[in-house]
Amino acid sequence: MLELSFDDPDKLVTVTHALSTRSRVDILRLLISKNLNIVEIAEALQLPVSTVANNIKVLEAARLINTELLPASRGAMKVCSRNYDDIHITLNLEKAIPKGDVQVYEVDMPIGHYSDCEVSPTCGMANADGMIIREDEPASFFHPKHIGAQIIWFRKGYVEYLMPLEIPAGARIESLELSMEMCSEAPNYDNNWPSDISLWINGVEIGMWTCPGDFGDRRGKLNPAWWYEWSTQYGLLKTWRVDNEKTALDMEEISSVTLDQLNLLNSPKLRLRIGIKPDAVHQGGLNLFGKQFGDYDQNIKMTVNYVLD
Repeated sequence: MLELSFDDPDKLVTVTHALSTRSRVDILRLLISKNLNIVEIAEALQLPVSTVANNIKVLEAARLINTELLPASRGAMKVCSRNYDDIHITLNLEKAIPKGDVQVYEVDMPIGHYSDCEVSPTCGMANADGMIIREDEPASFFHPKHIGAQIIWFRKGYVEYLMPLEIPAGARIESLELSMEMCSEAPNYDNNWPSDISLWINGVEIGMWTCPGDFGDRRGKLNPAWWYEWSTQYGLLKTWRVDNEKTALDMEEISSVTLDQLNLLNSPKLRLRIGIKPDAVHQGGLNLFGKQFGDYDQNIKMTVNYVLD
């Protein structure tokens, strides 16, 4: 669920603008049951492809949908999926949330603030000013400068984060969401370079996503001027969601792992691991993007929806 209020007026304006036309509402309605590419949406709504493409950009900017480039018979096609089932807008700042209503706890974790790692070349990290460590030296991942990283890449292994989990005693967690921009890791870049990227929470693997490539066909929207044109440029924004029934990736079920298996309320922190399993079919590595690289102005975002009984 997406929560909107006067506390974040820019986000409120962006989302409500995205919902202000019938065409964009119709697009979201089409994406309830399945993911569709732009041509399929245009055919279903009997609109020009160019009109649909412009509306998709507005919905993507508001983060109401995700788009993903997938191989097609001629080049690539942009496939769209919804991010949220519900949007809640609070316009009364003084109204207290009564018991039984869903409340939201969020953490914005910079990608450089990992607590543990195990990586293999190709590997490295950079920030808006330049390279932080020497490339392809795994031991350098433990240098204190790693906390400033805005892009991290490695071919094999993982990075692990300790996320604070300040949930009131007696709360009942309804869902956990983790959102981040990522892609595969190839030499320089290769849009056709699949990688099986897995997420673990408190030691439990919640699911695996096969990223189709390491994207470098255009410049990332947020990349600093010094970043090399021949390197990885951007990733895809992926949202993992665990509730009491399943785990979903971009609203599509990917595993049967539920909240009960994660033991979230037994500790004031959550252990998140992102990486490539040693026995993965596609050992294509990982690029992880922070706020100053790629296409999306965000770090690793954790959202916990909970209820006070």
